[in-house]
Amino acid sequence: MFGTERPPEAKAGVEDVDLSGRTALVSGSTSGLGRAAALSLGRLGAEVIVHGRDEAAGEAVVDEIEAGGSEARFVAADFERPVAVSALADAVRESVDELDVLCNNAGGLFDDNSETDLGVGRTFHVNHLSPYQLTAELLPTLAPDARVVTTASVAHRFATPELDGLAALTGLSSWAAYCRSKLANVRFATELARRLETADREVTSNSLHPGIVPGSEFSRTLPAPVPQLGELVGELPVADSVADGAATVVYLAAADEVADVTGGYFSRCRRRTPDPDATDAEACQRLWERSAELLDVEEPLAAAVAD
Repeated sequence: MFGTERPPEAKAGVEDVDLSGRTALVSGSTSGLGRAAALSLGRLGAEVIVHGRDEAAGEAVVDEIEAGGSEARFVAADFERPVAVSALADAVRESVDELDVLCNNAGGLFDDNSETDLGVGRTFHVNHLSPYQLTAELLPTLAPDARVVTTASVAHRFATPELDGLAALTGLSSWAAYCRSKLANVRFATELARRLETADREVTSNSLHPGIVPGSEFSRTLPAPVPQLGELVGELPVADSVADGAATVVYLAAADEVADVTGGYFSRCRRRTPDPDATDAEACQRLWERSAELLDVEEPLAAAVAD
């Protein structure tokens, strides 16, 4: 049950799942729900690749996973730098033959939305372009039945849908930029699922809303009157927590009942209906193609949708 003090795997109902012999990469896993998800997957027996920028925090997560009997390693990468994302992908390819779970969790709500070297806002780059790049570079390494899990947000429902003018995203407020990046997350996961299916790959791709954790940076930055609502929710027994948010990540990464589910959007371990703009086929494809252009990379899985 959500709102109770139990580990994510118990909240997700997958505490009996055995992930021994499987490898998972959880980006942004040195703190918050990423850390909770990484620890949970480790307790289920998975070998976990921990990612973040803080080496000390990363090694602490590795130590905790190893203390529980699973293997883990830390790889640092700054998601504002494409070369660092490529180095992370290289490190994964060099250390594993196949990757079974890719959790695109790294991201945040940033007050500073200045341009990165790619000429787009920091929020859009870190929250969308880097997960897109990492996934693209790891596609050949994904196991035949791998799962790609992307942390989005209910904030995608508040975004203005037009994403063509990406270079202008630096002029947005931190909240508006965050909402657009989360809309991009859902569109990315949806388009990835479509292209994988068309390419006859059984890899699944789903996105999720992890919840609004009272007292977090996310809840404090919400525009009024939503912060007051967050304070109210924090007093109720059904309030979201870090473990609640991580539970949906772990559910999508490990639950047998979603092994063949792809292109879905989830919250509290249940499939939900996202905003219609998030699954608009033309918009999803346009975002996919434009993202490749911004990163100056070959469009991933282009052959699958060439016709």
